[in-house]
Amino acid sequence: MAIFVIYSVVPLVWLIVNATKDQGDLFSTFGLWFGPDFNLFQNIGETLTYRNGIFVQWFGNTLLYVIVGAGGATFLATLAGYGLAKFNFPGRKAVFAVVLGAVAIPGTALAVPTFLMFSQIGITNTPWAVILPSLISPFGLYLVWTFASDAVPTEVLEAARMDGAGEFRTFFTISLRLLAPGIVTVLLFAVVATWNNYFLPLIMLSDPTWYPLTVGLSQWSAQASGVAAQPIYNLVITGALLTIVPIVIAFLFLQRFWQSGLSAGSVKQ
Repeated sequence: MAIFVIYSVVPLVWLIVNATKDQGDLFSTFGLWFGPDFNLFQNIGETLTYRNGIFVQWFGNTLLYVIVGAGGATFLATLAGYGLAKFNFPGRKAVFAVVLGAVAIPGTALAVPTFLMFSQIGITNTPWAVILPSLISPFGLYLVWTFASDAVPTEVLEAARMDGAGEFRTFFTISLRLLAPGIVTVLLFAVVATWNNYFLPLIMLSDPTWYPLTVGLSQWSAQASGVAAQPIYNLVITGALLTIVPIVIAFLFLQRFWQSGLSAGSVKQ
């Protein structure tokens, strides 16, 4: 555990410490200790205003991709996983095999074929090129499937049907509440995956105004090389610090639901 804590905490400490330094102090002082001047707030101001506030636009783009992409992926995974767990229909086992196979395929392996397909229909370099692939989450579907199998008693669904409730009413008024811990777990995974998504928007987008934070900060970092190099490492580090703040807040706020979702359904009575 100590090794894992060091592995996890040291990069975060390095990021926080170096976000307080200016460009010169980054290379003239020890990486894990503060410099002579505290420039955190100055760095934040420069990061938010650099190139007419493009960082704020990238932040808004990332929120758009997360809200629509991760939110939609969670909703679709919940519907599909619940349906597969609580309804028997022909081909159910085949669907299960397809889902497991999809979980095993890395997203990077599908990025180039997806780009070629999207270029044929003319949606590359648009937000849809990032949002549409994010809507499909085989791993999220599998999590909801396994969770719903035990979290939603079949007897409760049968009682609701006997009382005249339709399938959609039963799902939204009864099942959705029972699935809440599992949904939050899937949502967290989807949010983190979309927030940290780099390769897909890198190949799909060429217009900087649609970049997410990951690609935008990478472009800032690349300014340090080339003939007309303009290194802004202090802004890159500060931007990276600002980037992780929403994810940390989300995990702290939803941690209890996340832990419940991971453990629920793991033991059968």
